[in-house]
Amino acid sequence: MGMDNLKEEYLQLVTLVREHVAEQLELGLSEAEIKQSDRESGLTRLDLPTLDADAQVCTKCGLHEGRTNVVFGVGNPNAALMFVGEAPGADEDKQGEPFVGRAGKLLTKIIEDGMKLKREDVYIANVLKCRPPGNRNPEPDEVETCSPYLIRQIELIQPKVMVALGSFAAKTLLNTTTNISALRGKLHPYTLSDTIENPPKVMPTYHPAYLLRNPNAKRDVWEDMKIVLECLSNG
Repeated sequence: MGMDNLKEEYLQLVTLVREHVAEQLELGLSEAEIKQSDRESGLTRLDLPTLDADAQVCTKCGLHEGRTNVVFGVGNPNAALMFVGEAPGADEDKQGEPFVGRAGKLLTKIIEDGMKLKREDVYIANVLKCRPPGNRNPEPDEVETCSPYLIRQIELIQPKVMVALGSFAAKTLLNTTTNISALRGKLHPYTLSDTIENPPKVMPTYHPAYLLRNPNAKRDVWEDMKIVLECLSNG
């Protein structure tokens, strides 16, 4: 079989996967219903690698035109703790991994030096999987188009706690317009979707990029992380 035929078959499979993901998210299927749907459609249970493969070829919004790499997410697929940022920056777009620039190094320091966890033991993702030009804020239609990937990631990982890094991620995960300064300091219920049987708690906190500009806010973030650690330790 030639490479062109292989590519065509792969793209056909990706189309089927994308339609399957959209249907599951729209219907809010239960675990048993999803498994039955998978059997009937001939597709296996959609895991993170399959979802990642679908995202890599996504052209559903204009951001794909300027990207170098899709930045899907990294970490433990069974993580109890998940970090969610806004969107990839220049370093992330170049390397295809979230939080690898200066802000990413600070996040790693928070996780490893502060929380005494390993970066590879948590899961890190963004609301958007492609970099907005000039690192501008995501547009509402871009979030609407891309958020099913994040929703499905959360469904598959089933974290106990999610840390929303920055105002945009917090407003998206909590479906609110409240500012980050008023949201941080306490756990909130996850409200981006209602398709998770045991929805995680969400801790909004300042983005590491904000901390680079405002180092005095690091104390507030540490207070937030102590609440996260306490929640993780309770059952």
